[in-house]
Amino acid sequence: MNLHSKLCALEASGKRIRVGLIGAGKFGSMFVSQCLRTPGLQLVAIADLSIERGVSAVTATGWPIEMVSTAGIEDAVTKRRIAVVEDSNDLIRSPFVDIVVEATGVPRAGVLHALECCKFEKHILMVNVEADAFAGPALADAAKRAGVIYSLAYGDQPALICEMVDWARAAGLNVVAAGKGTKHEIHYHDATPETVWTYYGLTHEQARLGRLSAKMFNSFLDGTKSAVEMAAVANATGLEAPVDGLRFPACGVDDLATLLGPGAVGGPISRAGRVEVVSSVFENGKAVPRDLRWGVFTVFEAPSSYVARCFREYGLITDTSGRFAAMYKPFHLIGLELGISIANMALRNESTGSPTGFRADVVAIAKRDLSAGEILDGEGGYCVWGRLTTAKHSVEMEYLPIALASDVRLMRSLPRGSVLRWSDVAMPANDPVVEFRRKMELALGRPPAK
Repeated sequence: MNLHSKLCALEASGKRIRVGLIGAGKFGSMFVSQCLRTPGLQLVAIADLSIERGVSAVTATGWPIEMVSTAGIEDAVTKRRIAVVEDSNDLIRSPFVDIVVEATGVPRAGVLHALECCKFEKHILMVNVEADAFAGPALADAAKRAGVIYSLAYGDQPALICEMVDWARAAGLNVVAAGKGTKHEIHYHDATPETVWTYYGLTHEQARLGRLSAKMFNSFLDGTKSAVEMAAVANATGLEAPVDGLRFPACGVDDLATLLGPGAVGGPISRAGRVEVVSSVFENGKAVPRDLRWGVFTVFEAPSSYVARCFREYGLITDTSGRFAAMYKPFHLIGLELGISIANMALRNESTGSPTGFRADVVAIAKRDLSAGEILDGEGGYCVWGRLTTAKHSVEMEYLPIALASDVRLMRSLPRGSVLRWSDVAMPANDPVVEFRRKMELALGRPPAK
């Protein structure tokens, strides 16, 4: 509760937390809009493959073009401007950057950037939850060995869920479920970038003005992003992933404790300690009353009859037994809240959520009948969607992580609904990202490749 005062004191001392941002999309732009208003923070540089997009992350959020420099990081620091560069390694290796925000959304890039940060001893703020779900446990280990912090991004739902789980456990409550809300219907698994804006009720022009990526938002819609985020939560909190995927039960905030208590009749959670995502619409398309579409939740159990009585006395909505209750946050502000992570890393030497084990994975499922020779287009595309499962099951079955189902050739035809395996695609030889992931899998007992 004293981050702001600490940031003000840092500013008053003439020092600032020096930040570099990789990826100038929606999340990055939202961060830019607020970090320039936050005492104690200095945005040193933005790296993006498009200089124009990097500059726009500043100007489109209301800041003058005069704040931007394209002459290099050292020149920008000297003139107290924000450097915009194309090469992310220039940003990571700069002596003027202390914390690197990885916001590309590209899992392969996220892994390489995080490893480069370890090499140059820079703290890693992993907005790129796709990279975290794919290899976060190994990246967190690499960061620890390098003496730097690896953290999930506050404002994004996984970090907010981790905070809520930590709150409950620190208060001595038994967490039985945690997760987020979204709008989901079963046919959304078939959505493509061509149809995505219809589901959101947006025109292509509105999406363009909002700097919204069709593939990224289609990942939100088709269930992949929910699976990715719950994998991150499971790996960070120790909660379990369902082996057969998320159920997306329709549920409002007043029914969380009833529906998500372990063993609830018709409920998705058979025993305590699971992640789940609740939908804001029923199967018939009607809206759920008091839905949690934009929020996060945790369900917890009273450890004694006395605590259960306290639940009643203080107005908590419980299940019929009175033992299970829920806490929730109805909204998340993604990039607008990212400064909380930066302040925690720099001032308290803490993450806002970080993997502690490889417990969950997200595997590629065919959206339609796929033909041999096709090039897969990855998360949010036309070919595959991502389903949550346990890491153990994924490794044992040699399932293909959704993060690697992009820009690879399919070796055999597969029917709609098939789970892709490593052997189904032509993976490039000597790929450092693939090798990094395979080494992480070995810890779960995968036989070494022959």
